[in-house]
Amino acid sequence: MDQSTQKSTLAVSHLIMEIIEKYFPHLTPSQHDRFARLKELYALWNAQINVISRQDVENLYERHVLHSLAIAKVVQFAEFASILDVGTGGGFPGIPLAIMFPEAEFHLVDSIGKKIKVVEAVAEALNLTNVRAQHCRAEQADSDYDFVVTRAVARITPLHGWVKNKISRNHVHSISNGVLALKGGDLDEEMSELKRKYKIYNLQDFFEEDFFETKKIVYVPN
Repeated sequence: MDQSTQKSTLAVSHLIMEIIEKYFPHLTPSQHDRFARLKELYALWNAQINVISRQDVENLYERHVLHSLAIAKVVQFAEFASILDVGTGGGFPGIPLAIMFPEAEFHLVDSIGKKIKVVEAVAEALNLTNVRAQHCRAEQADSDYDFVVTRAVARITPLHGWVKNKISRNHVHSISNGVLALKGGDLDEEMSELKRKYKIYNLQDFFEEDFFETKKIVYVPN
């Protein structure tokens, strides 16, 4: 490894310590290594297939990885838990969550095939054996799941309608099985459409960076 590569690797490692380990200080060496490799992998694939905003590649750990990991502040997925990531795009929130919870199983789906190609490549490069990627719509997912996670895919009412019958009634977590949707902005109008119980978590309660000031998780128990 030449000197410039070493400096680059050290810079990435420092970034991980500053951004991810600031809020998740007990990562294993394997988790740390996998998180550290994400920027290189997404920079490589994003140059070929635009799965995230090009300017966001430089802010990957804050705006995509840490944002995805906000779900881990709401629930710790149990061993052998099954999680469906709807409209995963390039793998968010599913890939960071799969790194964080290596004993849980993640099914990442998207209706755009080229995005699933990226997910498959990243999961293979990281040897994430707990990730299954599939080119399909949410309605076509073929299993029962403890939780459905998603990030800015659709309004909560139609989203819940697509997946509510795919959520298991066997509850083993600290919260009941259901939908955990990462969203932003003013949700009053959107939530008024949902005629059932829900809870909103403000991400500024978990993370102090300005990016999270308007970010939320909408939790809809099944």
